[in-house]
Amino acid sequence: MGETNIEWCDFSFNPWIGCTRVSPACDNCYAEARDKRFNPRSGHWGAHAPRKRTKTWGNPVKWNRKAQAEGRRAKVFCASLADVFDNHRSIAQEWRADLWRLIEETPHLDWLLLTKRPQNFAKFAPARWIHDGCPPNVWIGTTVENQEEANRRIPHLLSIPARVRFLSCEPLLGPVDLTAIDTGSGWVDALQSYIKYPTTRAGVSRHEPIDWPNLDWIIAGGESGPGARPSNPQWFRDLRDQCAAAGVPFHFKQWGEWVSVSEVEGPGRHHTFPDGRTVRRTGKARAGRTLDGVTHDGFPHTLG
Repeated sequence: MGETNIEWCDFSFNPWIGCTRVSPACDNCYAEARDKRFNPRSGHWGAHAPRKRTKTWGNPVKWNRKAQAEGRRAKVFCASLADVFDNHRSIAQEWRADLWRLIEETPHLDWLLLTKRPQNFAKFAPARWIHDGCPPNVWIGTTVENQEEANRRIPHLLSIPARVRFLSCEPLLGPVDLTAIDTGSGWVDALQSYIKYPTTRAGVSRHEPIDWPNLDWIIAGGESGPGARPSNPQWFRDLRDQCAAAGVPFHFKQWGEWVSVSEVEGPGRHHTFPDGRTVRRTGKARAGRTLDGVTHDGFPHTLG
C-alpha cells in the first residue's frame, strides 16, 4: 500500500514546498538540496524565498478511500519538503485552512505532522483543534537533535492537545535525556506517564481519568548524504533504554552513513568519539538499521 521509502509511514504528502533552516538538524537538509537541484533559478528555501503550493492534493483522498476499502489505517507524513507550522508570509491562510479541512475529511489516514516549530501550533492550528483537541487522526511531532533542542521544543509539543505526540531524533547530533527536560522554569520528564482528567485531548471522555505518557513515540536515526555527521552509538542506546523503562515505543530508523564498528564489519573511514566508541562510514544501505543486532520497529497505538 505504501508509496514512500520512509520506514515509519505509508505515504508522504507536501501541501507546499519550501522552508528555512532553524537549527543544526537543518545544516544538511536533503529537501533544500533537492529543491536547489530541481529549481536552480527559483528555489523555495530560505527567509526570502516564496513557498510553492503543490498540485497533489487529490492523493490523500485516494489514499483514504483505499485505506477504507482495505479496512486498515495508513500513515501520512506531512510534510517532507516543508513545515506546516512555518510562519513564512508567502504561505496563504487559505492553504492552511485547506490542509486542516483535508485532514478532517480523511479519517482513515493518520496524519503525522512533524515540525521544528511546535511553538507555532497555537498561532496556525484551527481554533477548534486548540480548544476541543486535535482530530483523533492527527499525530504531532517535533525534531529533537540534541539536548538544547529537546529543552526548547518538547515543552511546546507537550502543550499541544494531540492524541499522539512524538519525536524525530534524526539526525541525532548529541545525547538527549528525555527524563530531564529543562523548561526554563523547572524540569519535566517527557516520557513519564501521568494521570489527569483530560479536557482537551481528542477522542477521550472529559470525565474519566486516563494514564498518558507525555510522549507516545520516539523515532531515532543517523544522518545520510554527502556531508553526514556521525552519531555516537551510545546516544541511540540511551534513547532506547529510556523508552524501554517508560514503556514508550522506540523506532530506530537508520544508522545513516556511519555505523557502529560493533554492528557492521568491513572497510571504511573511522571516527572515534571521546568516550572511545567508534563508527565506520559504510554508506546508508550497508549500515542498515539494527541496533545491537536488534531491529526496533515500535509504533504507538492506532485507531484501527
